[in-house]
Amino acid sequence: GTLASLGAALTLPGIAGLVLTIGMSVDANVLIYERIREELKNGKGIKLAIQDGYKHAYSAIIDANVTSLLTAVVLAYFGSGPIQGFATTLIIGVFTSLFSAIFITRLIFSYFLDTKRDVQFSRKITENLFTGTAIEFLKKRKIFYVFSALIVGFGIFSLSTKGLDKSVEFTGGRMYRVEFGKKIDKSQVKDAIAKNCLDDNGNQVQPEVKTVNNAYNLEITTKYDKKNSEVDASIENAFNELGYKLDSNPNDNVVGASEYSIKSSRSVGSQISDELIKGSFLAVIFSLFIIFIYIAYRFRKWQFGLGALIAMFHDVLVVLGLFSIFYNIVPFSMEIDQAFIAAILTVVGYSINDTVVVFDRIREYSVLHKKSSALQVVDKALNSTLSRTINTSLSTFLVLLTIFIFGGESIKGFAFALMVGVVVGTYSSLFIASPLVVDLSKNKINA
Repeated sequence: GTLASLGAALTLPGIAGLVLTIGMSVDANVLIYERIREELKNGKGIKLAIQDGYKHAYSAIIDANVTSLLTAVVLAYFGSGPIQGFATTLIIGVFTSLFSAIFITRLIFSYFLDTKRDVQFSRKITENLFTGTAIEFLKKRKIFYVFSALIVGFGIFSLSTKGLDKSVEFTGGRMYRVEFGKKIDKSQVKDAIAKNCLDDNGNQVQPEVKTVNNAYNLEITTKYDKKNSEVDASIENAFNELGYKLDSNPNDNVVGASEYSIKSSRSVGSQISDELIKGSFLAVIFSLFIIFIYIAYRFRKWQFGLGALIAMFHDVLVVLGLFSIFYNIVPFSMEIDQAFIAAILTVVGYSINDTVVVFDRIREYSVLHKKSSALQVVDKALNSTLSRTINTSLSTFLVLLTIFIFGGESIKGFAFALMVGVVVGTYSSLFIASPLVVDLSKNKINA
């Protein structure tokens, strides 16, 4: 059991868990540094500023990490396969990132101060970046509600009409290992197979073509839904079109320059069964319910819990909708597979982490500014956390962009889902979750 779950943790879903962990660990450090900067601005000495900075940052860090931990535990318990891999990594990640943010960086600072080194928390350029902003986030909230409703509506329409590009793991299909006599062009093979594999409506069924071991060997997976013999014939036709002929003597293990030899072909059952989808769905719904209860309890108001929930549903629907709208348009694969399920979970995790940090400030300010209206309190809170929001989101986004640009073909859709998720998660905590708290509380947050 343990080995299996550790194995699962190192697949793409495991990497998704790692990405979320990195995001949260960067976030914890950014939260602490931002707080220390604020204390320094208030005229405190460096030692006291560090001490108070840590003290004030704890509640946001603990809340964000506890919500992630609760989600991960529920997913590990109820989920299976990719979800378990994701959850395992996340549970380990929460503890390690908490430990490093709270203890290790603190030790480093103490060492620097004890050895009388200069510790700085800002550069001249960045000192006043995003500080003292007075953006009126809530004034235009209706516009953002309408904008989000349009995107979600358009996504749901596309999901119900066009659907999603389900991978072989969902649909089942056939897989071939083929050896060629000379180096081949993957894209040519892909086009030739798609031309020969047409579904009932006459549309091309795009295969997945990967090089294996060396440039002469290809692994071809197709969702072409016909009798096996028909699929075999279509694949052979495609190779004939490209000017290859079947190796007449496959036993001698020497493939001639214009020949190819099919080393193996097998049917692929759909690994992502209805069971797995149902299990994933229930695990996610249950973890959302747990998050709602925790946030409502921690922030003493159900409005916070509901605001966070609606924002998370919004994020998931936007990512799903975009995958449905774009899957024939963009030049990379946007297949929905096990890794995609993990990407969606990461989006939920990232979004909730972001929202909790903002909520934490709202709670603090609602006590400090008893006389201000809810709108003023939330605007102040959003402005004061803006620098942290942008720092964390940008650093996570850049990590994902690097994976997207330099990662292989097969990881592009996965990285894209995460990039969209980071942007949408940040947007929703600023423009959906927080304004909703105000509207649901009928403008009385301080009560």
